[in-house]
Amino acid sequence: MIKKENMKKKVEILAPAKNLVQGIAAINAGADAVYIGAPLFGARTNATNSVEDIAELVKYAHLFKAQVFVVINTILYDKELEACRKLIHELYDIKVDALIVQDMAIMEMDLPPIVIHASTQANNRDPKHVKFLKDAGMQRVVLARELNLDQIRDIAAETDVELEFFVSGALCVSFSGNCYMSIAGGERSANRGSCAQNCRLPYNLTDGNGTTLLTESHLLSIKDLDLSDQLPNLIEAGICSFKIEGRLKDIVYVKNNTSFLRKKLDSFLENNDSFQKASSGRTFYNFVPEMDRSFNRGYTDYFVNKRTEKIGNWDSPKSQGQLIGAITEIKANGYVIENHELLNNGDGLYFINEDGVADGVQINIIVNDIVVPNTFKNIAVGTVIYRNSDAEFNRIVEKENSAVRKIGVTLHFTETATGFQLRAIDEDGHESVATLETEKEAAKSEESVIPNIKRNLSKTGNTPFIVDDIEVEFASNWFLPISKVNEVRRTVLEQLIDIRINEYHREEFQITKTDHPYPTEKLDFTFNVSNKLARAFYKRHGVTEIEKAFELQWDPGKARVMTTKYCVKYELGKCARFQRATMGEKVVEPLTLKHGENEYKLKFNCKPCEMEIWEKDAELEFIDEDEQLDYVKKR
Repeated sequence: MIKKENMKKKVEILAPAKNLVQGIAAINAGADAVYIGAPLFGARTNATNSVEDIAELVKYAHLFKAQVFVVINTILYDKELEACRKLIHELYDIKVDALIVQDMAIMEMDLPPIVIHASTQANNRDPKHVKFLKDAGMQRVVLARELNLDQIRDIAAETDVELEFFVSGALCVSFSGNCYMSIAGGERSANRGSCAQNCRLPYNLTDGNGTTLLTESHLLSIKDLDLSDQLPNLIEAGICSFKIEGRLKDIVYVKNNTSFLRKKLDSFLENNDSFQKASSGRTFYNFVPEMDRSFNRGYTDYFVNKRTEKIGNWDSPKSQGQLIGAITEIKANGYVIENHELLNNGDGLYFINEDGVADGVQINIIVNDIVVPNTFKNIAVGTVIYRNSDAEFNRIVEKENSAVRKIGVTLHFTETATGFQLRAIDEDGHESVATLETEKEAAKSEESVIPNIKRNLSKTGNTPFIVDDIEVEFASNWFLPISKVNEVRRTVLEQLIDIRINEYHREEFQITKTDHPYPTEKLDFTFNVSNKLARAFYKRHGVTEIEKAFELQWDPGKARVMTTKYCVKYELGKCARFQRATMGEKVVEPLTLKHGENEYKLKFNCKPCEMEIWEKDAELEFIDEDEQLDYVKKR
């Protein structure tokens, strides 16, 4: 018998899975769901997995009532449509819970009744588009990272579709799905899973007079996202799934971030009458999760509380890590560092050197209060030191038993006419029964056998179960060999594993063709229409003009390669809209970014508060700063 679901709304932690091992690790660390790449058509070509491995992950996840979502989120070419359709049927057959898709061609295919989620690349930035996707059959929408709490509330008020939101990890500086720098700079399409990360490169910045303002700065590289303190606000706004970025990250990152967010969310859910955890079991940790102890570039809340702070990390796109303290003294072979007691042999240290460049050393040994590096570098007193590789933390977290997940069970051990019976009922109401046929023999001692039986029944070992309660009911003080007690316990729990997996309920939804109007009648290249089925989908929904995807019509040297809420002028303290009081001299536009042969013009649009990046040969009209100020005053 399975418990009836109560009326609480489920909220989940959704973790990345580079592969089967990391997917299992994420579930053990407390993930309610994981997302993973298939053999083809995922936006991370370095994180693909066989259908067989995904099937193993599905089986393991479903044991804990956790879900597995597969990303099929590249744009598709006509020649790939049939292969994609076949792959989706294979994924349905192995019981995958949902697909995360960008290309609307998939909505036109002959599909099994599999749940579809709209990827963040599908222009999920306003109520009209999100409602359209729900009405077309999408069961969940992954919202654009750039949204603030008010905008999320507006979307949630418009439709009852499930809403997912990124809460930790690396940020794409561009609107997702609308970055074309990679393909324009070297013919590697981000929308085809091969992003070259041009945004993480160093650039020179010049103004309209040709004056160089900055050199070798990572001007498009932004901090990583941390919304862990915003979970209650996001739940109130309508989010049901909290997504961790990182399908290319290592296992320490995945376990650490998942564990940290699990604890944060559990703290909110404790004694909560409206919301509940989305999966079963509880995790036991052999480490204290702290997000800044694994890969990060420093943290920002991005725009969830609107534009409030600078979010760029121009020094380096590499991991900054955890703040330790300043150097207070230089010794002959090492450094005295504030809070040095936090450090371990083998740690990697990060700092900005006297040339303003990100630099680092590795600790060889710590003697008394002196941190001795493998290679000594001259570092100025007062330099702030971060730890971006935590040797001891990594060693602990990498162990398989650093996060162990268990499902609570109650055991009832009773006698029968021909022996004994053990009944196991888990926390979800699943039930397993095993019998032990044996002659009953009275114990030679008058001492009760029950405490010893309970002690051995509670030893669940490497099974996914933990015993919360045991009841033993005997009419007499029967003797039982410990081997027989262990045998019946092992049998009942092995059966319970199979019962939980076999009785797992997968939600299904059959997509049917709809014809409700799309929010706009004209689509430019940013809608990424790259095949005949996507074109047919939009036409049936009333779209009259459809521009080809960038990959099919790129005009070298003249294209708009990115649109972003991030703003270089704001980072410089020169924003006419927010920083007029501290601006000083006006910036002479156009501002230009240059890295090697690649050169880009920046265009600033105050009305939507966005920045555009164009290739060098594009002919652009630039709005004078006074006109921008006039606009701001009118607001």
